[in-house]
Amino acid sequence: MTTEVKPPSGKLPILYSFRRCPFAMRARLALLTSGIQSELREVVLRNKPTEFLATSPKGTVPVLVTTQGEVIEQSWDIMLWALRQHDPAQWLPSDAKVFERGMQLLHRCDGEFKQLLDRYKYPKQHGLEDGTGARNEALFFLANLESLLTQQRYLFNSNIGIFDAAILPFIRQFAHVNIDWFAAQPLPSVQAWLSAFEHSADFKRAMTVYPAWADNSPITVFP
Repeated sequence: MTTEVKPPSGKLPILYSFRRCPFAMRARLALLTSGIQSELREVVLRNKPTEFLATSPKGTVPVLVTTQGEVIEQSWDIMLWALRQHDPAQWLPSDAKVFERGMQLLHRCDGEFKQLLDRYKYPKQHGLEDGTGARNEALFFLANLESLLTQQRYLFNSNIGIFDAAILPFIRQFAHVNIDWFAAQPLPSVQAWLSAFEHSADFKRAMTVYPAWADNSPITVFP
């Protein structure tokens, strides 16, 4: 979804983000690989700045405000916005069929898998005694990833691409609910894929700790 607001006063687009949010993480990864700099505003979600809410009343991150004043409120749209301007690592597939397969996988990740992840991580909030059932259902999605990753190192190529970067933050969140349990599962390719991501330079840069932003805070340039 996009809307229009007054363009940023500076020369950089503005990215409202939250370090641990997997949706915001995928947006930062795309900006990193594209080389497009932004003014990063780290939002504390329990104390949302008024300017952030005025820009995007939905109150969730990430949100990007372009230098033309366009407001991009969905993480996937931010990824495409960045990579369609500059894609030096060739994250965007050139094959339309590969892109379509990736979109099908992404819809499963952001829909079914994300719902199961929330129930697994926060069972009480969903009226569940524990998250075991949701965790076990989520294994079907992980098994699908395992099948893909046994064929090559990344989902659709020998190098990381946009769909890896979009999905990996959610797999990371799932794994860290109970990392010992995750490590014991028969998912060697998924585990190696996640480990390579967590040890990559881009992941470490994307997870840099920045001070919380408030209205009139100094500018933080990212990356």
